[in-house]
Amino acid sequence: MRLGVLDIGSNTVHLLLVDAYPGARPVSYASHKRPLSLVRYLNEYGAITEEGQLELIAFIKEAAEFAKSHQVEDFMGFCTSAIRESSNGAAVLERVTRETGVSLMELSGEEEAGMTFYSVRRWFGWSSESILNLDMGGGSLELAVGTDEFPQVAFSVPLGAGRLTREWLPNDLPSIREVRELRNYVRDVLTDPTTELRQYGKPTLATATSKTFRSLSRITGSAPSGEGPYVKRVLQRDSLKLWTNRLTAMSWAERAELPGVSEIRAPQLLAGAIVAHEAMSALKLKSVRICPWALREGLMLRRFDHVMFDSSTPLSSSVGVGEVALGSLKTLSLGEPTA
Repeated sequence: MRLGVLDIGSNTVHLLLVDAYPGARPVSYASHKRPLSLVRYLNEYGAITEEGQLELIAFIKEAAEFAKSHQVEDFMGFCTSAIRESSNGAAVLERVTRETGVSLMELSGEEEAGMTFYSVRRWFGWSSESILNLDMGGGSLELAVGTDEFPQVAFSVPLGAGRLTREWLPNDLPSIREVRELRNYVRDVLTDPTTELRQYGKPTLATATSKTFRSLSRITGSAPSGEGPYVKRVLQRDSLKLWTNRLTAMSWAERAELPGVSEIRAPQLLAGAIVAHEAMSALKLKSVRICPWALREGLMLRRFDHVMFDSSTPLSSSVGVGEVALGSLKTLSLGEPTA
């Protein structure tokens, strides 16, 4: 089965094609993405401008054609805080469906946290027992803890690296005062959710997901992405504190030269480091294990679960059951635009 997953994020728009069948490990087949920071297209009223909408629609049309040309059998698209928190988000989603034929699921912050936690559980398995996960996007920070496939409690707070950079550190080489004020704000926002999360006790495994955490782990010494997803990568709080101080004195251009840091994400790396350090400190975590799977993978795995349980083929543990189940699937074509 070839599944296409369209991810409309705060910094990039990304279509990932994977080959898998229910119960199998998803294997990446192809991808199509481009930098597109929708928050840069917000007007003074918090609405996505006409220019931003046209950019988004153009990419989604490209993605739909890319999926069709690669014989995608199932397709799903989702969006997070970039559209969810815009004042005209509902109208933008309606226009996307009307002009591209693609419907985007709008996930709440708690749903993001839950699906990301689900993917982390699948990656590390039941032997991890209790998991506490931190996930940082461009617009929000999600925190979740639990012992099952889905978390017992989850929070979404407005501490995304992109959002904080725009609102608190908009200029290159921020002042000490600006950094201090941002740190105090982050601590205040984290007080209530981290207090409740600590009531669940020390987790067996503390994890972190998202590109920001991967970049922070890379600059503090973790292996490069080229060594593959199975290499153990850890972000240490002490190392993060040291690098947060270094990032404060670095320009955006200098940050972009660091390993694992792209030009589009370099400006927001300092804000991300501050949030990560404050969250780890409040939760008394000396380190977090970087998980290569996050929200996108969680949604893919959940879709495969539904395919398996909704299939007319009986559940079985026989060798080759995946191929049998695949044979019962119907090809799902992308919708056609109505305008």
